[in-house]
Amino acid sequence: MLSVERSDEIRRVIDAHARLAVNATTLTDETDLFGAGMTSHASVNVMLALEAAFDVEFPDRMLKRSVFASIQAIAAAIEELQAVDAPV
Repeated sequence: MLSVERSDEIRRVIDAHARLAVNATTLTDETDLFGAGMTSHASVNVMLALEAAFDVEFPDRMLKRSVFASIQAIAAAIEELQAVDAPV
């Protein structure tokens, strides 16, 4: 389940960097961000901002359109990255 805090932070990043014509608060977690107008170039800016906001680094295997296709997909990727970096 996507936490409200994580969802809100992802939406803030999307609003600031995805260059969408609509506010990210109007999107569902499943909305296709590319379908909503995010370009490949903007997705790179989103990725960099997400790395800074969540203190993660997206590995090469995650540098694909599907990882940044929706808020839900982004949250799942961040959750995976934070789990890998979590202390054992």
